Amino acid sequence: MDRSQKADAVAQLSEVFAQSGVVVVTRNLGLTVDQSTELRTKMREAGATYKVAKNRLAKLALKDTDYTGLDEFLTGPTALGYSEDPVAAAKAVVEFAKTTDKIEILGGSMGAQKLDEAGVRALASLPSLDELRGTIVGLVNAPATKVAQVVNAPAAKLARVFGAFGAKEAA
Repeated sequence: MDRSQKADAVAQLSEVFAQSGVVVVTRNLGLTVDQSTELRTKMREAGATYKVAKNRLAKLALKDTDYTGLDEFLTGPTALGYSEDPVAAAKAVVEFAKTTDKIEILGGSMGAQKLDEAGVRALASLPSLDELRGTIVGLVNAPATKVAQVVNAPAAKLARVFGAFGAKEAA
């Protein structure tokens, strides 16, 4: 890489750190190409990104961001998982780490809040943003459904009474 490519890489990483809700740092312990492709696919499906970045460039990009605490994790063969959703990247990395021992979760950060491995695993156990939205919609929708049932119940009872009188007179 020449200087301009390095400057571009640092600028891209700075933009990533500015827009991300969470960043997870992992250590690759001999992932095969197939495993790496599988991880990237799972991350993409979860709405996250997984990227191998040079540690020195990542440390430069961390300056003047909320993620400055991550620089201690950036030693050796590391990679960054990040997403705007505060749970998506952590959930995808933890799920993949359960299937193989070739990846180690070092830690991460959610804004200025630095997380160790246990913190990343705890974050992954939380429901995602889409799951929370679904729960809220369900909670809002349930009372409306009950109100509609209560309003329609007297009319249904009247219809059954009139139907019974009609059947009685016809007989």
